[in-house]
Amino acid sequence: MLDKCSKIYVAGHRGLVGSAIWNNLKSRGYDNLVGRSHRELDLTDQYAVEKFFDEERPEAVVLAAAFVGGIMANSLYRADFIMQNMKMQCNVISSAYSHGVKKLLFLGSTCIYPKNAPQPMKEDALLTSPLEYTNEEYAIAKIAGLKMCESYNLQYGTNYIAVMPTNLYGPNDNFHLENSHVMPAMMRKVYLAKLIHDGDWHSIKVDMDKRPVNPDDKLRAVIGEGNVDGSNDRARILKALEFYGIYDNRVVLWGTGRPLREFLWSEDMADASVHVLLNVDFSDIIGIKKYSSVFYGAKADGAVDRNSSEGRGGAIPSLGEIRNCHINVGTGKELTIRKLSELVAKAVGFGGTVVFDATKPDGTPRKLIDVEKLHRLGWTHKVEVEEGVGKLYDWYRKSLAE
Repeated sequence: MLDKCSKIYVAGHRGLVGSAIWNNLKSRGYDNLVGRSHRELDLTDQYAVEKFFDEERPEAVVLAAAFVGGIMANSLYRADFIMQNMKMQCNVISSAYSHGVKKLLFLGSTCIYPKNAPQPMKEDALLTSPLEYTNEEYAIAKIAGLKMCESYNLQYGTNYIAVMPTNLYGPNDNFHLENSHVMPAMMRKVYLAKLIHDGDWHSIKVDMDKRPVNPDDKLRAVIGEGNVDGSNDRARILKALEFYGIYDNRVVLWGTGRPLREFLWSEDMADASVHVLLNVDFSDIIGIKKYSSVFYGAKADGAVDRNSSEGRGGAIPSLGEIRNCHINVGTGKELTIRKLSELVAKAVGFGGTVVFDATKPDGTPRKLIDVEKLHRLGWTHKVEVEEGVGKLYDWYRKSLAE
């Protein structure tokens, strides 16, 4: 059990989920927290990660750092999505084990489930059929991460828990047009289309200065070299925004608008994560108390013999195979992307048109998770999406003034 003095390392503490987990732990009186920015610690660098663990010796780790993005980013940067995430996970999890970390919480994603998995998706739907092609690399990396946790637990008696959140949104979300997720991308596009229609160029420049566009090869072919920020002339800014489907009082979104999605407020996700970190052990998930002694046989002094080969292979004959030990985290509720666009337009006060480009991919047609296991472990969500969209827009507007 972690006490208030336990040193907890939050990897990705400035991101959407990591910052919310950091704040949640602080609010509960856990003040001995450690965080490093990407500039301070590159988690893809094995030697840098080992050096960090040598120096800090955390008792618990929350692995919330990841290389993430939406459909467009997943399509453009396939190698980066699998390689960057695999490196980070391997480095942090292996260093956590070699440095005797008591508890590790790994954050994945519900994109781990097959494209056509039965809905709502239970944890045991994992690896039952093909993945959605557009995010296959990211999904494979996250599957590898949860399997690392599961396998370390089964082989070494560790206490590493993997949670799989549904689509997240909230404070510190990524609103960059090149690689943001569906809700923040949609919200910024709608906001900018409204500003163009209102002729509010001051606010447009403020927005572009806060989150400049870093053109890829396709956009550079349209607007030339150099970032797009508030110092650019109107014509160049408008060309860049049109590239992302943003026009005067009109927004073009990818797909048909028919896919169903579930959304979870990031501060709810943080609360669920901290609940699991503090209250749920691997033994609670598989239904075996003191499972390490079951796998290895305790020595006379109660220690576990990790050099013993007895029991390795991930199975206890009386229970069958041990797998799918991860935990879904979500609301168990869904809405269409088109309905989401209506909620966003209402929050922004947008009276224009939202157009769906059906020539572009939809992604997975439906992605609702079963949260029975999470509820059984003592946690349920608080913020409904109708409220959350307004809260996100309020945060976004405030972020522009900072």
